[in-house]
Amino acid sequence: MAKTPREPLKPETRLVTAGRDTEAQHGFVNPPVFHASTVLYPTAADQVAHRARYQYGRRGTPTSEALENALGALEGDNCAGVALLPSGLAAIATALMTVAGAGDHVLVTDSVYRPTRSFCDGVFRRMGVETSYYDPLIGADIAALFKPNTRAVFVEAPGSQSFEMQDVPAIAQVAHAKGAVVLMDNTWATPLYFRALDKGVDLSIQAGTKYIGGHSDLMFGCVAANAALLPKLRDTVHALGLCVGPDDMYLALRGLRTLAVRLKRHFESGLTVARWLARRPEVARVLHPALESDPGHAIWKRDFTGACGLFSVVLKPVSQRAVFAFMDALTLFGLGYSWGGFESLVISFDCTDYRTATRWAPGGPTLRFHIGLEDPDDLIADLDKAFAAMRAAA
Repeated sequence: MAKTPREPLKPETRLVTAGRDTEAQHGFVNPPVFHASTVLYPTAADQVAHRARYQYGRRGTPTSEALENALGALEGDNCAGVALLPSGLAAIATALMTVAGAGDHVLVTDSVYRPTRSFCDGVFRRMGVETSYYDPLIGADIAALFKPNTRAVFVEAPGSQSFEMQDVPAIAQVAHAKGAVVLMDNTWATPLYFRALDKGVDLSIQAGTKYIGGHSDLMFGCVAANAALLPKLRDTVHALGLCVGPDDMYLALRGLRTLAVRLKRHFESGLTVARWLARRPEVARVLHPALESDPGHAIWKRDFTGACGLFSVVLKPVSQRAVFAFMDALTLFGLGYSWGGFESLVISFDCTDYRTATRWAPGGPTLRFHIGLEDPDDLIADLDKAFAAMRAAA
């Protein structure tokens, strides 16, 4: 058996030690990667009775077990178990299908990740599930939006692209009083900086493609559940035949070990660049909850212990041609839709055409930045040159 520490471990230590049993791994530091489908039983009686720790590759291997245990240790004591999914969106869809079905109603924040909205407006609607979108700043007033058939509330803090902070504990308290469950997309902060299950969330979702993987070479998602929902979550995963490939599980485990040091660098560099951008004459405001000037800063400071490298910027009014000139002049920022990897990225976005419960009117063009692991001074110099290109184009 692996040695058991005498004292409770801090999250950074759990990231390194969880899911590892070097004695069972013949002394090797990392768990082995099992490429497996068929599992052989010792006897016919064992096969009929399913008397085996592992029954079939899709239902679990030593590799998946190691990753589930490591992720669960990061989520904290309120985590009963973790389900592994092949992408972040698969994790979101599976979590939603776990808690709602035909005839049910769900409440979803208007600032949600757009593919989540597409799932609710498409697949969920065809399944007979009604979705209502709510103002992310609603807090405990969400009580007025509940219907007799409301089964779940989906939160995301901060909001995708627009970065509103939600009062997750207040919403969770209302939802539970109404007999509903709470789901959260916790990809931005990860459980390292926001223990969602400790704040009243029942299913905590991450796109592991982002910071867990950390190297832009992995598609992976996960859902952490409390004891009440874990059996139903696992039943849904197994019924849908969802599983993660062994090599992707290996990449997720490898990325998880360095999550604390990487995320700390993303947090620090992100704030450095965000503060520099906030002082630029071309910028109207920076949407980053960790900035003291942000409307959601008080909630972030109360509930979160850190941030990541993702935030948005509202530019002062300028032509699209000038915005594109700015983006095309960047050499250290890639033009890519994902985030969470070691590299810096930027996209332009506009929430106007799909927000329904709130009005998106930022007052100028909007850009979303992901600050990677490059030296922030180099990134700032790159941005400075890009602003010169934008002024020239304007």
